[in-house]
Amino acid sequence: MTSTVTYNGDLRTTCTHLASGNQIVTDAPVDNQGRGEAFSPTDLVATALGTCMMTIMGIKARDLGLNIEGARADVNKIMAADPRRIAKVEVTFTMPPNHFTEKDKSLLEAAALACPVCKSLSLDCEQAIKFVW
Repeated sequence: MTSTVTYNGDLRTTCTHLASGNQIVTDAPVDNQGRGEAFSPTDLVATALGTCMMTIMGIKARDLGLNIEGARADVNKIMAADPRRIAKVEVTFTMPPNHFTEKDKSLLEAAALACPVCKSLSLDCEQAIKFVW
């Protein structure tokens, strides 16, 4: 198993990663009857896209002997109704001011766009990805 999710009441859960014991609390968003005091489940999905892409770029960078430490991903989730779902995730990567070649940039971007979360999201969920070098 990967994790356990415990319902705490009042639309809040505690998620425990079994291998490490690390925990994440989720809360329903204000626009869906919650308090919005923690990541919502759909926030986690959108954030997972950014973290997965960043991790895959990190693997590729390490393989190429490059350093992307300090790279940042800004994630924006856009919801739709009928049915309620994630309609679009915008991720803007701001890369550190290293001197990457055009080939390095191309390889890192291709790696990011091939991440497992990218490939797992519904085709109905638009992914707007931008890289700022």
